Amino acid sequence: MDTIQGIIRAVDYIEKNIISDLTSESIASQAYMSSFQFQKIFAILCGVTLGEYIRNRRLTLAADEIISTDAKIIDIAFKYGYETHEGFSRAFNRFHNISPQRHAVTGG
Repeated sequence: MDTIQGIIRAVDYIEKNIISDLTSESIASQAYMSSFQFQKIFAILCGVTLGEYIRNRRLTLAADEIISTDAKIIDIAFKYGYETHEGFSRAFNRFHNISPQRHAVTGG
């Protein structure tokens, strides 16, 4: 398996397991690489660290869910791995430049 195919396989794994407890080791194993090697190559190819990619994807999916469902924001926060409303709100606001509550009202 070449490097690009390995990265694609790992990204597919991330997307399928985005609400699970993902580890760099489990992700790297999808590309048949060590965690260190995978994270280094991933950052070079994608322009963000593995942790940033996962966080950004979760916050993007959370934003979509906030405007497309009637779920409570705290339930969405828990679903995407945040333990408190405050932590989720801070991360959401940093990433989207709008609070989750305001996003729900304005629809994005």
